[in-house]
Amino acid sequence: MLFRAATADPADLDRAVAHPADGPVPALNTEKIREELAGNRIRPEWVWTAEDEDGEILARALWWGRADSERPIALDCLQVGAGVADPAAVAAGLLDAGHAAFGRRPGYNISLPRGWRADPELAAAVAWRREAANRTGLTREIERLRYEWTPAAGTAEPTGRLVFREGTDEEVLDAFVRLSRDSLDLATQHELELMDAEQLAREDFEFYRDCPGERSWWRLAHLPDGRLAGLAVPSATPYHRNVGYLGVVPEQRGQGLIDEILAEITRFHAAAGAERITATTDTVNLPMAAAFDRAGYEVTEIRLVLEDPAR
Repeated sequence: MLFRAATADPADLDRAVAHPADGPVPALNTEKIREELAGNRIRPEWVWTAEDEDGEILARALWWGRADSERPIALDCLQVGAGVADPAAVAAGLLDAGHAAFGRRPGYNISLPRGWRADPELAAAVAWRREAANRTGLTREIERLRYEWTPAAGTAEPTGRLVFREGTDEEVLDAFVRLSRDSLDLATQHELELMDAEQLAREDFEFYRDCPGERSWWRLAHLPDGRLAGLAVPSATPYHRNVGYLGVVPEQRGQGLIDEILAEITRFHAAAGAERITATTDTVNLPMAAAFDRAGYEVTEIRLVLEDPAR
């Protein structure tokens, strides 16, 4: 078995891109892969194949990053041919080879329809992917809801319960610190096991500043008397406007203020002409999911995220 990146010859990349994305797990088609390559979000060195002694492609892995990423951010697609006897073993070998080349283990995002566990064929396809990811060190699992807003859902008018304003970097960093306390977000909980709240705040700040959205979009949310209530970070992906980050400080939670902050982000994007706003939250974060539901966001898919717990 030969594991290699599609970098030796343009024909290698063409073969890898044209490899059929069959099977029940949704995957990028050839046209979409070409589009991502043109945008520098998928690169030849991030396209890996497993081949037999005759050069036949048995498996393919596609990693994704932003256009300016030095290394891939996430594994986007993983396919193994239907005739392979042990798909988990082949996939694990392919992932190990990629990880060794990257010097890190990017997480694996599997996009799935709601109710995917009730489909035996789809559940089986997820099972060998999960096994392969686990074998290669991606053992931490988070299931997330992907939401989407369109103009048909409308926007809520401001109620006056909160006042929004731009904040200095220091004020925003302080808000990130305060919002991480007792957060229901699983990624935040995990990161706080590896670092303190101040370091996490700096990393969150840098992450969202590097996203396609603008730093000038961010707003602090205050009560009318001036007390900090929360933070709204409208953001963007390479494809759509996005609800980047939002939250309410611990002492103000339980009063419905998350609805006010989400409404502000939605109004901001809608005023800019957004035809689609995407968002995600963990399936276990019931208050945040309920807020998206109330705001007219609809679940479009489930995202199963498999990550390296040491990240």
